[in-house]
Formats: sequence, structure tokens, C-alpha cells
Amino acid sequence: MGEALEDPIDRRLATRLGELRRERGLTLDELATRAGVSRSALSRLERAEISPTAAQLGRLGTVYGLTMSRLLAEVEREPPQLLRADQQPVWRDEATGFTRRSLSPPHPGLRAELVEGTLLAGATIDYDAPPVAGLEHHLWLLAGELELTVDDRPHLLAPGDCLRYRLWGASRFRCAGPTPARYALAVVLP
Repeated sequence: MGEALEDPIDRRLATRLGELRRERGLTLDELATRAGVSRSALSRLERAEISPTAAQLGRLGTVYGLTMSRLLAEVEREPPQLLRADQQPVWRDEATGFTRRSLSPPHPGLRAELVEGTLLAGATIDYDAPPVAGLEHHLWLLAGELELTVDDRPHLLAPGDCLRYRLWGASRFRCAGPTPARYALAVVLP
């Protein structure tokens, strides 16, 4: 049996993932089938033995109808109106080389949020489906090169480029260059 994670956000996230599954009356086997995540991984996630990857959170969010940011916001404290740079929650997916900074965390009364993402050179994140159909994204590439595939259509972005789209199907973020890709992403609920 593995040791529990030490990060308080990861522990709260593990608890919330278990609550969401039970609230929806799903067994681990049913959730594994619907999310495409192994039963053993789900069990270890809920016991806070491992930290979820971005792809796993995306798949679970799709089952629960929650964006990754909304899911993470449920385990973070209520955000203040002004969030100084040193107060912005940062989450890292060591397995894929993805770092996510919540610049403007989601809030129940607001439809949009702002996220900064950084992908290490060569890193790729695949999302099978959007957590919410029709989710609106505005991605502004700040540094590096990013290949963003939306509904099987690849877009190669250079610094300063902005791609806006709605998510209806699969998407892929791939750092196409030799240096990390850093971007700002506005996420707007439909």
C-alpha cells in the first residue's frame, strides 16, 4: 500500500473525486469504464496514493461534467477578487511536463476563468472529449511553439498567436519546439 500524498490540494482532490463518484452512484468499475481510467488507478487516486495526470482529470471531468479548473476550484479555497502572483494556485503534472497556474480561478457567479499553461519541450496532453460540450477557449501563446489540435484539425501557433475555438470533441496540446510553450487560456462556460 502506497503512502498518502503530502500536498493538501492533492489530498482534498482525492477526497472530492471519491465524493463525486459516490454522489453519482458509480462503482469504481463503472467509473473506470466511463472515464477510460483503470480501476486500480482510480482507487489509488481516491486514497491519495498518487496524483492524477492532466489527462486523467480531463477524463474524470468529462464524466462529471466539470472542467479541470472547476474540479480543482472545488478543492481550493474561495478565491479573493485580487489574486497576487504569489497567491495563484499552481498544479503540476510531472508525468507529462505540464504546469497549470490559475490566474483567475473559477467562481460560481462567473462564467470565465484565466489559466496560464506551460508544457515542456516535447510534452503532449491528449483530451478525449471536453468536460463540457461547447466549452469556449481563447488561447494566446506567450512563448515557444504549440501545436494545438481541435477536432482533428492541427494549428501550429507561434508567440503572439491567438486561437479561439469551442470544444466539441477531442483535443491535443503538444509543445512543438525546442523550448517550453507558455500560454494564457481563457476558459468560458457555454
